[in-house]
Amino acid sequence: MVSYKVTLFTGNRVAAGTFNHVFIKLVGTEGESERKWLVGFKGASAFIRGAESSFTVCAPTSLGKLVLVEVDKKSLLLFPEDSWFLTKVEVKSPDGDTFTFPVHRWISDSSVHRFREATALRIIDDQHHLGRYSREQELKEREEDYRWHVYAEGIPHCIKADGPTSLPCEVQFSFTKTTEFLFTASSGLSELKLKGLDGCKKGWTNIDDIDRVFCCKQTDIADYVQEHWKEDSFFGMQFLNGVNPILIRRCTELPRNFPVTDCMVFPCGQMSLAEEIKKGNIFLCDYKHLDGVKTNTINGKKQYLMAPLVLLQKTEDKKLMPIAIQLKQAPAEDNPIFLPTDPEYDWLLAKIFVRSADFSEHQLNTHLLRTHLLAEVFAVSLLRNVPMVHPLYKLLIPHTRYTLQINFLARNLLISEKGSFTQFAASGGEGMMTILRRSLSAVTYTSLCFPDDVAERGVQDVPNYYYRDDGLRLWEITYRFVKGVIEFYYKNDEEVQQDSEIQKWISDIFKHGFLSQACTGIPQSFTSVAQLVKFVTMVIFTGSAQHAAVNSAQYDYGGWMPNTPISLKRPPPTKKGVANEDTMLETLPDVNVTVQGMATLWLLSKQSSDFVPLGNTPEQHFSEDTPCEFIKNFQAELEEQSRRIKARNKKLEVPYKYLNPEEVENSVAI
Repeated sequence: MVSYKVTLFTGNRVAAGTFNHVFIKLVGTEGESERKWLVGFKGASAFIRGAESSFTVCAPTSLGKLVLVEVDKKSLLLFPEDSWFLTKVEVKSPDGDTFTFPVHRWISDSSVHRFREATALRIIDDQHHLGRYSREQELKEREEDYRWHVYAEGIPHCIKADGPTSLPCEVQFSFTKTTEFLFTASSGLSELKLKGLDGCKKGWTNIDDIDRVFCCKQTDIADYVQEHWKEDSFFGMQFLNGVNPILIRRCTELPRNFPVTDCMVFPCGQMSLAEEIKKGNIFLCDYKHLDGVKTNTINGKKQYLMAPLVLLQKTEDKKLMPIAIQLKQAPAEDNPIFLPTDPEYDWLLAKIFVRSADFSEHQLNTHLLRTHLLAEVFAVSLLRNVPMVHPLYKLLIPHTRYTLQINFLARNLLISEKGSFTQFAASGGEGMMTILRRSLSAVTYTSLCFPDDVAERGVQDVPNYYYRDDGLRLWEITYRFVKGVIEFYYKNDEEVQQDSEIQKWISDIFKHGFLSQACTGIPQSFTSVAQLVKFVTMVIFTGSAQHAAVNSAQYDYGGWMPNTPISLKRPPPTKKGVANEDTMLETLPDVNVTVQGMATLWLLSKQSSDFVPLGNTPEQHFSEDTPCEFIKNFQAELEEQSRRIKARNKKLEVPYKYLNPEEVENSVAI
């Protein structure tokens, strides 16, 4: 008889333990053990939260190289079947070799679950029928657990689920996350002390009333926004470092539908648009995806959403100043081009309509589509097509944490028929789907790869663009980490081409995420190591840094409603010189729309107590020394970058903190 020391590690998280009977079988290249009931001196406490319990499993002869373990559990008479979070299994052979079997998942039933050895990879699987069976069995089960669903035609597909609890246990919220999310969602209005106002369907009669509501919940940046929201320099700055910093691009020629003249923007003849464009000083923001969208009806009142064009100039003092705004796409006599020299409320209202348009563009395209929905596609394809011991799975699984459940909740609580976005945003309902479809048709691989996007938009040298600076640095750090790990496992391009699992992964992404549109430039297969490295970097960056940049600032810049109205209830001025403060107040959303918007933005901006920052993972998926060393280097570089950002922010009037690695969550989890 030969003896194997088997150690099982129960996760250190709420409700991770089990009081059920646990059984294990060892499978090797030269045989397998009997199914063994794991019972020892610890008794019922062997598998409590955080426990590490060792047992002896015997076999008549050596099992050879261990390739998998089979684990199952059975309920007891006194203890009903429960859920158990098993982190990993370690087995020490009689020869002194240690085999690690990563699990990192909930076991909630009495089925037999098979887990492969961490370094088994392709060689073992190709050479041994047990390895192939394990791989095929695992992926067959995962294909059943992670099925595609078409939520709406023309947008990325999602996971098929009847409710949060019907999702596989391994991707559900932790107890802590569930409790905090439900509390924050239910108490959002009361925490903001807005209870009672959420039913008020009247308009605002003076700006001081908005101020009194806003004072219920403030942040340092939100306070700054309230004080400076009318200023042109602050309006321009938000295109660089606000919640939607990806729209702005250098203007190389004026759009034909934006007939701005030198006399309009340079009335004293001090310079010309042609000269400024040639110098690279003119920038454009175009909200064309919003053109002609059917708008919502809220409180029985038609709402208004424009599709503006905004022209900005980089000044000698390194500010970005708006110089012209056209609120509709088609030039017309009743669609004037508004200028900073116009009467105060004409110009202010024009900026308010731009900020309201930016809310819809940001929420639906920049935030929902380009981070949440794409991150879900990346995750579902990974979980369907890539086995747990595959290096790609180990590399990406930390960046899928909570994504599937938070997206299910978003579909249910925000964009469903009764969702808060549908009910209270100008673009809610039919218009929302129109914008999502148009936005997806405009997504390109270039726009998802941060350095390429910066270059394509021509904003490499715009001063004080901290989103760009911090994003480029985070992309570089992430790229080096991914390159090291990928090149450790793939020695040449041929190995990438022959890996059927990563080919299926990208094929599903192309089909279900980008609806098989070749014009996006999304790879349909991987042909080289370099191509794989870049794509994986993009996936990690999208679900971590990019999401943080467009999510975390929502309450800071939207909490003061006049800066980011989620809807407007009067059409824009068709001629100049008639608007006043009353016009502005009558245009702003009703009281209940305002407070519902504030509460939602507060919820979406609030960090959970089990937040996991970029580069950190509660579970260790890699067992080899080299990738573990790459992880340490990755973490060290992120820490250094965090120090740089903190030092810079001390010198800034408005700190840019959203891409500080300490503030960047590892995945789309809120």
